[in-house]
Amino acid sequence: QVQLVESGGGLVQPGGSLRLSCAASGVIFGINDMGWYRQAPGKQRELVASISSGGTTNYADSVKGRFTISRDNAKNTVYLQMNSLNPEDTAVYYCNADVRVLRGIVLDRSNYWGQGTQVTVSS
Repeated sequence: QVQLVESGGGLVQPGGSLRLSCAASGVIFGINDMGWYRQAPGKQRELVASISSGGTTNYADSVKGRFTISRDNAKNTVYLQMNSLNPEDTAVYYCNADVRVLRGIVLDRSNYWGQGTQVTVSS
């Protein structure tokens, strides 16, 4: 069983910074894309940023220039550095990973979510 465990959320003032981490554990034969999503109250979950196994990144327009996604493949970990935070960034942030797992003798892919970490930007 694969688990994604997030950390680093919290309360921060407008203009401040936070760094989120998400570590994947379990029987893993590799991870393809990893990403961060967020869901604010009353809104749908949206993609914040994603990164491929080769390091290609993709960002939502609302966070470009402020957030940076990175990963450490040796540690099966993805990070999200968030700078210049504003109240509109307040949400629960979820980690997502497309993981290669072994099903019997066949290598397959499964998608996993973390439990979510709250980020609140408020003065």
